[in-house]
Order: sequence, then C-alpha cells, then structure tokens
Amino acid sequence: MKKIICKKEYDTDTSSVVRKVTFGNFGDADGYEETLYVTEGGSYFLYVNGGAESKYKKEDIKRMSEKTAKEFLEKA
Repeated sequence: MKKIICKKEYDTDTSSVVRKVTFGNFGDADGYEETLYVTEGGSYFLYVNGGAESKYKKEDIKRMSEKTAKEFLEKA
C-alpha cells in the first residue's frame, strides 16, 4: 500500500517491517493488525488493517515519529 502524507510517500512495498502485531484471529470481525515500518530514509509509519468491527475498519497508513515508534515497540 502507498500513501502520501504531507508530500512524503510511505510505501509498504519499499520499506522494512520492524514489528507486526496481530489482535484476534484471521477472519475475526473485531480483529486487526498493526505493522510498524521504517523507510530507507529512516521515517517510521504504521500500517493498520482490520475487520468490520475493529478499530481499523479499512487499511490505512499513519506516519509516526521516532519517539512514538519506540513507544509502540515497548508496548508491543
């Protein structure tokens, strides 16, 4: 997935996965996944996707600061 945020492109195909966290089982309506990526330039973003009853009803990309990415890693 690609998304441009503030004139910067975030692309799951060209970035590296740092950590993936899955909540629930595949096919659960309230299940979802959060995958932290880092770009070649060192920018972090979170790819999210979930079921119809989850907090992520559709796939999306959210940019993250390095500090927020570290906090995500500590709680994941």
